[in-house]
Amino acid sequence: MTIQDALKQKNMSIYRLAKTSEVPYATVNDICNGKAQLEKCSAETIYRIAHALDVSMEELLAPCFLKRSSFENFKSTVCHRVKELGDINFIIDTLESREIRTYYDRKWYPESLYLLAMLDYISRENDIPLCDEYDDLRRCRLKKPVYPAGIRAVSAASKNDAAMKHAAMTAIPEFKRFNIIENEVRNVI
Repeated sequence: MTIQDALKQKNMSIYRLAKTSEVPYATVNDICNGKAQLEKCSAETIYRIAHALDVSMEELLAPCFLKRSSFENFKSTVCHRVKELGDINFIIDTLESREIRTYYDRKWYPESLYLLAMLDYISRENDIPLCDEYDDLRRCRLKKPVYPAGIRAVSAASKNDAAMKHAAMTAIPEFKRFNIIENEVRNVI
């Protein structure tokens, strides 16, 4: 759980957190806005903030130590999750977890937008209305197209971009909207 998540859950402002924790406002503000790293703070500061938010220090620090895997691994994990959970449970799980917003707040834009694209795609496939909680993210787009590793390899081996052009033309619309070229999300082993 990030500090921002805890603040939202508690309906607490940064100012109130500073007052309640007795940690200087400038310090709390810098942590919440990414100017200071929570994991570099003193144990006392982390303790005071965790106590004020009514969470454990471990819970507060956990997001700081998450390692980002490759985007290809992330995509594979999401596709396998869809297969294991089924469409409806995947939608419910994804919406309840708030992972999309968490990735976006971490500035992990490809992961955030991929997960949102998958949510939108599965919603369309099951004739379920889109959750409007992420309408702001639906206006985002990656600066450069992201192609699957296999398509990039074929393109490099053939020394032309025909495979990339074909993949872009046949991409799933929900993914293509974010400049993510994805053609197959159901056929996972």
